[in-house]
Amino acid sequence: MDIKAYIALSLSLFIIGIIGVLIRRNAIIIFMCIELMLNAVNLLLVAFSKMHALSPVAKASLDYASDAQIFVFFIMVVAAAEVTVGLAIIVMMYRNVHTVDVNFLNRLKN
Repeated sequence: MDIKAYIALSLSLFIIGIIGVLIRRNAIIIFMCIELMLNAVNLLLVAFSKMHALSPVAKASLDYASDAQIFVFFIMVVAAAEVTVGLAIIVMMYRNVHTVDVNFLNRLKN
C-alpha cells in the first residue's frame, strides 16, 4: 500500500479523535478519543519506518529502520499505563459524584 493511504488514514483517525475530545462531554469517550489520537500517531510512525526500511539508502543500515517501531512499542506501554491510571480516576470520580460528565466536574471546583 502507498504511504499516502497510511497518511490519509492516520490523519482521519487523528481528526476523529480531536473532534471527539472537543465535542463530547463524557470522560470515558474523551479518554478513548485521546487513545485514538495516540494510535493514529503510532500508525504513522510505523508506516514511515516501513517506508524508510524499503528505501535504497536504508538497505545498508537496517538497524535504524526498526527504531521507530521500538519507539511505538514504548508508546503503547505508556498508553497502557495511562489507561490504567485514567480509568481508576474515572471510576473514583463516578463513585464520588455519580456522573462522568466533564461539565459537572468544572462546576465542582468553585
